[in-house]
Amino acid sequence: MSKSAKKDLYEAPDYYLLDELLTDEHKLIRATARDWVKKEVSPIIEDYAQKAEFPKHLIKGLADIGAFGPTIPVKYGGAGLDYTAYGILMQEIERGDSGIRSTASVQGSLVMYPIYAYGTEEQRKKYLPKLASGEMMGCFGLTEPDHGSNPGGMVTNIKDAGNHYILNGAKMWISNAPFADIAVVWAKDESGKIRGMVVERGMEGFSTPETHNKWSLRASATGELVFDNVKVPKENIFPEISGLKGPLGCLNQARYGIAWGALGAAMDCYDTALRYSKERVQFGKPIGGFQLQQKKLAEMVTEITKGQLLVWRLGVLKSENRASAEQISMAKRNSVEIALDIARNARQMLGGMGITGEYSIMRHMMNLESVVTYEGTHDIHLLITGMDVTGLNAFK
Repeated sequence: MSKSAKKDLYEAPDYYLLDELLTDEHKLIRATARDWVKKEVSPIIEDYAQKAEFPKHLIKGLADIGAFGPTIPVKYGGAGLDYTAYGILMQEIERGDSGIRSTASVQGSLVMYPIYAYGTEEQRKKYLPKLASGEMMGCFGLTEPDHGSNPGGMVTNIKDAGNHYILNGAKMWISNAPFADIAVVWAKDESGKIRGMVVERGMEGFSTPETHNKWSLRASATGELVFDNVKVPKENIFPEISGLKGPLGCLNQARYGIAWGALGAAMDCYDTALRYSKERVQFGKPIGGFQLQQKKLAEMVTEITKGQLLVWRLGVLKSENRASAEQISMAKRNSVEIALDIARNARQMLGGMGITGEYSIMRHMMNLESVVTYEGTHDIHLLITGMDVTGLNAFK
């Protein structure tokens, strides 16, 4: 694959000197991830997005920088890091591309986390080290063709058949599905309780057709999970967890990562627009010298700064096990909203060049149209906050 000759000149905005709130370890993790993105992701990502192909060769690099399950304990192959470190990694990876961050988020938050939190010791030892190293890749099956924002309505089901369960149903919009070795799947048992399990590629009746024709997350592999009388051994079921608490616990992990990640996309768009505004001359001076362009840039860096403070504080709370699901929802929604606004304004500042693959902005904008919907839509997160502050349920 030819690498672009265009150099990645990204410099992260830090208007309120937030670096002073980070440890030396946090900064080292960030520098390692940023260097990797500049060297391995930026030069090839436009080509892969144009071709709508996932760059599978990046999996090893993601593992090497600790992007797969960084908060998982070292004994299971993770790095045992705090949640600020996890957030920083997601921010740097999504600065490169939302689809690549999705791959890491799914692996760490939606596959490794439930196996660690809900699985047996045997399941942890069997899967987690290989997932952490990237030797094994996973996906997460919750969303169904007819059940997105209301996962409790799922129809995928398991029936007890002695020493195994029989799994039937389908899941869709599943990141990593086309190449995943395992899937963490949620299904209803005969009593109607939601149970989690690990389904392995190669089990008879399990297939993962790829989803094509996406205008968003084009450098990410998306597919379906189809279960046709799949025999799932009883040792693959998560023993202790039942109900929506299981999958929602995973989604909180992923939403937290997205809150940081979407800010990374916003920061990349801002940095691109700022640099362009100093180089592009119209009417005899750089466009950065005009009031309307300065207004756009000033608003971008203000929103990024507010978002940085929000996710930093959330990271502290999460590491102390004090962050609520509602606080995570607020941050996810805020980060994606400002990232979309910043991408659109940055695109305008670049004029016609803004829609080309010469710059990252249009790719970020299209990717963020998926990020604003997955792991809870924009409106759903708004209602989660609304219910939290009023105590009244607007979902029903």
